[in-house]
Amino acid sequence: MIGISDIEAAADLIAEHVIRTPTVPSPGLTALLGAPVTAKLELLQRTGSFKSRGATAKLLSLSEAERAAGVVAVSGGNHGIAVAHMAGALHVKATIVMPRSAPARAVRIAEEAGASVRLTDTMDGAFELVGRLRDEGLTLVHPFDDPLVVAGQGTVGLEFAEDAGDLTDVLVSIGGGGLISGVAAALRARRPGVRIWGVETEGAEAMSRALAEGGPVPVGLSSVVSTLSAPAVSELTYAHVSALVDEVLVVPDREAVAGTLDFAEHAKLWTEPAAGCLLPAARRVLERVGEGARLGLVVCGGNATTGDVLGWAERFGLR
Repeated sequence: MIGISDIEAAADLIAEHVIRTPTVPSPGLTALLGAPVTAKLELLQRTGSFKSRGATAKLLSLSEAERAAGVVAVSGGNHGIAVAHMAGALHVKATIVMPRSAPARAVRIAEEAGASVRLTDTMDGAFELVGRLRDEGLTLVHPFDDPLVVAGQGTVGLEFAEDAGDLTDVLVSIGGGGLISGVAAALRARRPGVRIWGVETEGAEAMSRALAEGGPVPVGLSSVVSTLSAPAVSELTYAHVSALVDEVLVVPDREAVAGTLDFAEHAKLWTEPAAGCLLPAARRVLERVGEGARLGLVVCGGNATTGDVLGWAERFGLR
């Protein structure tokens, strides 16, 4: 299990390479939801998502031999962008493996950063290819199954705990679980009374299934939210979520896309559905906990194009 000392060490390690993103009250979301809302704006992080934190922590921890051999990463988009960007800055050769469902923009940005991008037909296939490349000598920068990566993502929670006002409930999106694992570890140490809620989308329910089955299991992926679409969580992230998170909520893709539109209209934030899913989940939390709730939202990323969002809105009849 990752502890607060691991997260503090990661914060010191990456401080010069990442942004301490704003933590701000949102009058627009407060009016929309009917309860005070504070947002941690990780969409303003380098490369547009929190993923830069964990990738940076891992890459800065490599030995000279590992850096010389190069790294490989598997990603639905944001992790690949982050690894490619930081590897380029450190002059480390990076190979990024993505499924063809990954956003074209993510592929382009990773290539422009100097990485070699390999595409597979499915996310399962992406993980399989990464395993082969790791066996050939590349160092794996895993998106969530790595204590250093989880500690890096935990710096989001460390900053949130230090910068936010009084909160009762914090909502965090879940793909493979690295972000919520680190955030939960930080919050349990610094704000032990806060309730922590994970949020997934239907068709990307790896953590919900793991909790129901008592451990990680493979899941079928059908969500449009590629950045949350892990084929399974890891033992590492399962252990953190099962021990530290109050509950994981699952929302339909349509509601996640509607949440993206709500963020734009009411909070003036251009998010991706991986963050948009927090708003329908927040409504459920408020129904559960009643009056007096003060919400914290980790707005994890904003790497969606206008074309992406308009296409999803059309698909789900939201225009």
